[in-house]
Amino acid sequence: MNDDRLEELHGEVPGARTHELGVRLRACESRGVTYLSDDFPVFWESASGANVFDVDGNAFIDLSGAFGVASTGHANPYVASAIADQALRLMHAMGDVHPTEVRVQLMEKLAQLAPGDLSKSYLAVTGSDAIETALKTAILATGKPAVAAFKGGYHGLSLGALEVCGFEQFREPFADALRSRTLFLDFPRPEPVAGEGTAAAVATIRDAIAARNDVGAILIEPIQARGGCVVPPKGFLSALRALCDEFGLLLILDEIYTGFGRTGAMFAAVDEGVVPDILCVGKAMAGGFPISAAIAKPAVMDAWEASRGESLHTSTYLGNPMGCAAALANIGEIERLELVNRARHLGHALGARFDSLARVPPVVECRGRGLMWGIELRDAVLADATVKAALRHGVILIPCGTQGNVLSITPPLTIAERQLYRALDIVEDVLCKHGGT
Repeated sequence: MNDDRLEELHGEVPGARTHELGVRLRACESRGVTYLSDDFPVFWESASGANVFDVDGNAFIDLSGAFGVASTGHANPYVASAIADQALRLMHAMGDVHPTEVRVQLMEKLAQLAPGDLSKSYLAVTGSDAIETALKTAILATGKPAVAAFKGGYHGLSLGALEVCGFEQFREPFADALRSRTLFLDFPRPEPVAGEGTAAAVATIRDAIAARNDVGAILIEPIQARGGCVVPPKGFLSALRALCDEFGLLLILDEIYTGFGRTGAMFAAVDEGVVPDILCVGKAMAGGFPISAAIAKPAVMDAWEASRGESLHTSTYLGNPMGCAAALANIGEIERLELVNRARHLGHALGARFDSLARVPPVVECRGRGLMWGIELRDAVLADATVKAALRHGVILIPCGTQGNVLSITPPLTIAERQLYRALDIVEDVLCKHGGT
């Protein structure tokens, strides 16, 4: 495991060097990318384990895992070594033309890890790439152009992925360019009486699907991540699987955020024994190197015609050797350190801690599974203030939720318990002090 270093701050946060770099960044980067203000963000210089170090020499405890990517810890030495070794041998191959052995090894490993008979992969670079591959595959396999997706589902912001993104604020500026064929459904919330919410949600979805003849697939995150860490009622995913079978639809699971142990299972849907037709993975797959995949049942993936030398869907960096080596090393670390079991254990242990947090006045609800939790606050203003105050006290947080009012807790799966509980103590202290403002 990584060391258990706590926060160490030297003067004002953000510091002078961060402010200087902010001025330079503002002058050369599109203003639509990085949010810059006097009190946020800090510029990262390095990271190790569950610690991030900024350019002013401050050490932070990272509760974000860099969007859940750093599952085996920032700068995991085995992953870094695998990338370096591969770079010395072969840094880049030719996408769909000349493959590599490491690419074969990774796809074989994904077939071994994926549930059921998911055994054919398409390697991509980003989560959006994997989603777009899944959407194209569904169109070819079903002959139908539309997909049903869920409000609050975040599947990436490239134009094809934006078509199925359930965040209206991302869609609205580009609405005229979207096909707008997606059937958006309500994502169910946990019900007071077990079974009632699932039955009602599935009945509503059945009616909506029956009213359309152009929908060939349903796309869903098993737990909505950026949507606010929303956990559906128990039994909903399996009921949705049955509904897809009833209507002859493909089930596409977006496990880009939840996959590779984050929720206490290798893939979150495993908790309900659900096997999708297509599984999209990314983020924690390689611990920081950009690579993703769409993994499908052979009969579904074989809807693509065999390549005759010019692929219908490809990328210059498809199956990048360094990405494949990083993914194999990172998956190896997840297995070696038994991080799936660790995330499950810590998730159970955190229940009481989050019960305590839920009693803090500005907190509406705490919810989650494994090491993926959301702390819902009364509004986005308070969430923003909490993120900034936590940063000043040495903890890195990010907000999430369609309204921006949820604090996302997705630390590295290797985080020491001492670090985790210290960081949560700081968050609770901030909430207690600023909750009345």
